[in-house]
Amino acid sequence: MAAPRIVSLLPSATEIVAGLGHAGNLVGRSHECDFPGGLGELPVVSRPRIDISVPSAEIDRQVKQAARNALSVFEVDETMLAELQPDVIVTQDLCKVCAVSLGEVEQAACELTGRPVRIVSCSPASLADIWTDIRRVARALGAIRQGKALIDRLTLAIEGIESQTRLIEPKPTVACIEWLDPPMAAGNWVPELIARAGGVSLFGEAGKHSPWLELEALLRIDPDVVVIAPCGFEIPRTLSEITSLTGQPGWADMRAARDGRVFVADGHHFFNRPGPRILETLEILTEILHPGRFAFAHEGTGWVRL
Repeated sequence: MAAPRIVSLLPSATEIVAGLGHAGNLVGRSHECDFPGGLGELPVVSRPRIDISVPSAEIDRQVKQAARNALSVFEVDETMLAELQPDVIVTQDLCKVCAVSLGEVEQAACELTGRPVRIVSCSPASLADIWTDIRRVARALGAIRQGKALIDRLTLAIEGIESQTRLIEPKPTVACIEWLDPPMAAGNWVPELIARAGGVSLFGEAGKHSPWLELEALLRIDPDVVVIAPCGFEIPRTLSEITSLTGQPGWADMRAARDGRVFVADGHHFFNRPGPRILETLEILTEILHPGRFAFAHEGTGWVRL
């Protein structure tokens, strides 16, 4: 059987495809797919409908305006997609802000002629869902054995970390922030990762969508640790906008701020990318929550102390 021609419209799916040994079969990618290395030569088949270079508050305004107009934040280049003649398109159906929506892909796929196209949609809200998505992609690519091996490797490593962190007491309370302005707490798989890293997640709920976060509630509950990892933002981008949050009255009086336990993490490559590097996200959290006990060498690249 000929190797499938794959288009990935989701960064985490691209990493799953690579983890299954099929990176060489990718023929197209989204504008945000940037890992593993070597993807730069692939044709880009998506683009944002909004200006993502502006500050967080303006991005939020544009996203809400798009929602009011019943528009996806991203669009598919249908002409390019048709030229690539994919056998498999991997997309998502979790968040219209994170990547091209399933509806956009289905509409674009209808324009393709001459060959059947299999659309694989990822919709993870938990670690278990991430494993399900890996299996789903593996099945579409005829890589079931590789999918099982990838999941086994990840779960074994995660269980190894958790076997150590569960013994640590007391467990620090943690506020993980997924957006700066307006503030949003991290939900979905992040609270589960915090628990496995030996912390107590205060705001987001495992398996549930990320909730908006009132600053007054954050100050009142006064967490031991604050991790700031905005969706789509690497560390330098977050640091350039951080005062929209840390400059608020009362921030400096929080326990985490006084104790030097406010951290900025790479929300683009790790926290908000539900693929194989979810393991690295757990490692980052473990290093942050238990300084001196774990050393996975992510400090300075995956996270920094504010």
